[in-house]
Amino acid sequence: MLNMLQQRINQHQLLNGLRIKLLRLHKVLLEMERVNYEQVWGQVSRGELLQLVIQHDQFAWLHQLSELIVQIDDLLQADEPVTADVIKALMTDIRTLLTPDELGDTFAMKYDAAFQRNPDAVLAHADVVALLASDT
Repeated sequence: MLNMLQQRINQHQLLNGLRIKLLRLHKVLLEMERVNYEQVWGQVSRGELLQLVIQHDQFAWLHQLSELIVQIDDLLQADEPVTADVIKALMTDIRTLLTPDELGDTFAMKYDAAFQRNPDAVLAHADVVALLASDT
């Protein structure tokens, strides 16, 4: 019983840590994309930015990262224990998505470009990767 409880605590800590680090990364990428948008179209309010994030093509690449964060939120709020296989699959999905590649899919190319332009993106990425590595 104690082992199961400790395992659930460890899983919760891992998922919460991933959530926090992914949110930081998302914020850095969103801010970078907001600045790029405003250079062309002018300043936007928070409300306008939210609508852009939801609807505008320039921000669409960030949806995959948002979906992973929502998936973690769902796991953190689940009534049933999360299986090790579910966590392993989630971590694989995160590693796969967060692979910058100038010749990859849209996310990979834009993520690679973010690395070239924004050291904060590199640092936020490194935090996520370090947490992923610490659990392997």
